[in-house]
Amino acid sequence: MPTPPIQLAVLVSGSGTTLQNFLDCIKSSSLNAKVNLVIASKPGIAGIDRAKAAGLRTEIVERKKFPGVPEFSHRIFGLCDEARADLVCLAGWLSLLEVPEKWGGKVMNIHPALLPSFGGPGLYGQRVHQAVLDHGAKVSGCTVHFVDATYDTGPIILQRSCPVLDSDTPQSLAHRIFEEEKIAYPEAIRLYQAGKLRIAGRRVFVS
Repeated sequence: MPTPPIQLAVLVSGSGTTLQNFLDCIKSSSLNAKVNLVIASKPGIAGIDRAKAAGLRTEIVERKKFPGVPEFSHRIFGLCDEARADLVCLAGWLSLLEVPEKWGGKVMNIHPALLPSFGGPGLYGQRVHQAVLDHGAKVSGCTVHFVDATYDTGPIILQRSCPVLDSDTPQSLAHRIFEEEKIAYPEAIRLYQAGKLRIAGRRVFVS
């Protein structure tokens, strides 16, 4: 019997390039998955256009329409429950979430730096790469991690690195790191799907 595809809910706040990477991997059969739901944090973003072009169910859930993080998160995960998602993947998602207990260890994110460096509130997108360059770091990369109650602090699943060049701009570094992200995030999903990830405190063990 073939292994059934893992059912994904993907959360986007911007261009949707990570969502597109998932879709490309699914199309090429390098990722045995199905995107059941895309949730956008605001209207008018390119990620919505990508989702609709792929014929995916898309919902918009704006943080400002909820009194607090708990109510906002309840709506998000209610939609994920409704879509029968196996795994929630943050893909450029910028809003803080409160992960319900039943979803613990079932929500992933990717950060465009080697955590715990260059993470936390306000460090996203080009700001991360500018901070790396301003600090004079010689190596950067990406980190796939499970999501907890704060920004960029959940247990790390895997990391991939790349050099920081003397000639780099935030844009050129971002491009090089995204090539690593395209490999890292699908690999983390495959490991999860295969039951090879075990969380013990702050550590994720890969069997």
